[in-house]
Amino acid sequence: MSIDKRLTELGITLPEAAAPAGSYVACVQAGNLLFVSGQLPPDMTKGRLGDGVTVEAGAAAARGCAMVLLAQARAALGSLDRVARVVKLTGFVASTPDFTQQPEVVNGASDLMVEVFGDAGRHARAAVSAAALPRGVAVEVEAVFEVR
Repeated sequence: MSIDKRLTELGITLPEAAAPAGSYVACVQAGNLLFVSGQLPPDMTKGRLGDGVTVEAGAAAARGCAMVLLAQARAALGSLDRVARVVKLTGFVASTPDFTQQPEVVNGASDLMVEVFGDAGRHARAAVSAAALPRGVAVEVEAVFEVR
């Protein structure tokens, strides 16, 4: 089954891939790896975990970041059917010094990759805290995909 059909089955509509907001490119392919720059949540969820943003809201923001990652990958590759597997996600969570649930927040992105790609969506991952993120958002996620 094509990934576009899978997205339709899941009721997921990917956003349009936006142009980079700075001096970088959205994606770089090196050999059979596609590196996708960190993406912000489409709803621009702002704030910090542990200070007004709940784990549930953070996970939803991370899921949104993953949808934008997929949109960027599709724009770069022409089709998500070229994705052989998700290799790695790195999630950055704006949080207070005592907040320790970064993994639960980044699960929002990880879970989406498994929903879309099945076993090929299982990946290595880092979930780290940040004092602040661009535009004041709560979460940013970057990805590495293996491509065919």
